[in-house]
Amino acid sequence: MRFAAPALGLALAFATVSSVSLSRKPDTQINPRSVALVAQANTDIAASRLDAAIDALESALAVDPRNRQAYLTLAQVARKQQLPGKAVRFYREALLLDPNDVNALSGQGEAYVQKGALAKARENLTRIQKLCVTSCVQQVNLAASIEKGAPAPVVAAQAVQPKPSVTPAPVVPNDE
Repeated sequence: MRFAAPALGLALAFATVSSVSLSRKPDTQINPRSVALVAQANTDIAASRLDAAIDALESALAVDPRNRQAYLTLAQVARKQQLPGKAVRFYREALLLDPNDVNALSGQGEAYVQKGALAKARENLTRIQKLCVTSCVQQVNLAASIEKGAPAPVVAAQAVQPKPSVTPAPVVPNDE
């Protein structure tokens, strides 16, 4: 009798744990609605509707936050919008889901190059070289981007102060 209450509590704990593990989906199964939203976003990107693509991708992540492809596509859109810092963040989210994703490492490296952080881009290149036994396309592309270097920064036009023009006083003829 003394063990009835603890045994009942332990049985309840095991039942709860086992039911939670049965209802959980494996990480490889991405919600089909999320996959469809990524496909819609790719169509929007092809039609240069970047805002609509971002909306679809954010919806895809709301439906299934494990959709790595949605993070990769969001990062590509951020790079097209000249927002390399935002792209690096999205690539980092994708790498949290799969640390060995060569596409994410390459994209993040190119975003680092776009940002001007060549040392970090070289670190990504080193990781890609370790993952690719033979030379892969992502490795070649990132190496070429690093070799090319960061793009020249866009300088905003400065307001030019007009120089005051000194006009000579009109000459008045003298009738003397």
